[in-house]
Amino acid sequence: MPDFAKIIDEMEWRGLIYQSTPLDQLKERLNQGPITLYAGFDPTADSLHIGHLVPILSLKRFQEFGHKPIAVVGGATALLGDPSGKEKERDLSPDQMVGQWAELFKGQLKKFIDFDHKTNPAILVNNYDWISKISAFSFLREIGKKFSVNVMMSKDSVKSRLTDPDKGISYTEFSYMIMQAYDYLTLNQDHNCELQVGGSDQWGNITAGQDLIWKTNGKKVHSMTFPLIQRSDGKKIGKTEAGVVWLDPEKTSPYELYQYWLNTDDRDVIRFMKYYTFLSKQEIDEIEAVHNENPGRREAHRKLAYELTTLIHDQTETKNAIFASRALFGDEDVTRLNAHTLEGICKSTPHHVIEAGAEMPAIVDLMVDAGFFDSRGASKKEVMAGGVYLNNQRITDISFKPGSENLIAGKFLILRKGKKNFKPVKVG
Repeated sequence: MPDFAKIIDEMEWRGLIYQSTPLDQLKERLNQGPITLYAGFDPTADSLHIGHLVPILSLKRFQEFGHKPIAVVGGATALLGDPSGKEKERDLSPDQMVGQWAELFKGQLKKFIDFDHKTNPAILVNNYDWISKISAFSFLREIGKKFSVNVMMSKDSVKSRLTDPDKGISYTEFSYMIMQAYDYLTLNQDHNCELQVGGSDQWGNITAGQDLIWKTNGKKVHSMTFPLIQRSDGKKIGKTEAGVVWLDPEKTSPYELYQYWLNTDDRDVIRFMKYYTFLSKQEIDEIEAVHNENPGRREAHRKLAYELTTLIHDQTETKNAIFASRALFGDEDVTRLNAHTLEGICKSTPHHVIEAGAEMPAIVDLMVDAGFFDSRGASKKEVMAGGVYLNNQRITDISFKPGSENLIAGKFLILRKGKKNFKPVKVG
């Protein structure tokens, strides 16, 4: 018989358990057999992002150890707005839009969690299916009666908003905790779900569900949260100067994603490897030893970027991203890059734009326009010295003017000065 409790050891060495009901009690329950657990994902945008990865991958980890995960798309709770971790009231999205986003979330979740497993297939549900059917009267009488306002106001997600009279909290968001608790109760009744997991900012909501189940049917269930992931510079994981790092390749290209992980701070790379990959402890220990000896080799960074880009997209996209990285610095044929990859490069890298229909400037002027040089004289001197490249081809003719035959994928050029200073040019 499999050791179903081993998942706790796995989560602990990876540093993924922040808060939990007593672990000895949870282990005792797991020793009796597999458990059904759930995590919720509110569709507040048209894609999941890497901030969702820890709970998604934790469901996957539990499934690999023989347990049954439930992914809950919060089609109803997204219409209310979760106050957890928020300093001000969320703007509510239209019902139809949230419904469309919920369907998109379902498609993305299926990439990570196995809903067709022969022994412990995951379950995918939308809480709109049960919350939308409750009348206000029944909800207040049957569910609201079991909640103490005093206790609700003591929860961090609510208390932090009440301390600032200019911000406050609406009754809608105040009720979010009850709705999430009702999710847990419903899943416990319908699927015998006994464990809810989520980010540490969800602890109050999660334990409220645990209490509701006890008060309703006397069942003892469990709760677990993960640490909220921050970088060593204090910034939240998944945020860049360009915005959020999304799981949708149309919103964040595989190249951008690969570069995001590749540029991880030396202080974070091993920690993130534990959080986000499925590499074994021995593998990570070996990588850590090499990293500590010489961080400048960036082997750990490349491994992290490879594993995560492959996990989120696939190996082909990862290889394309690696090829693009090498091509931009002259180590591969840059003309083989496709338009999708080049668009991703332009989104994540400063680039120069030539308007459609505008005359293409000569290389000397183009290098000035793109910001490589302050003057035509300096640009001309560097071209003549052989330090300027177009699409990885050295240009020494100061009168050279790029034409349509030089465009990659019909609309891109790659300018480079020396070995490492490159800039894409987008035409049109």
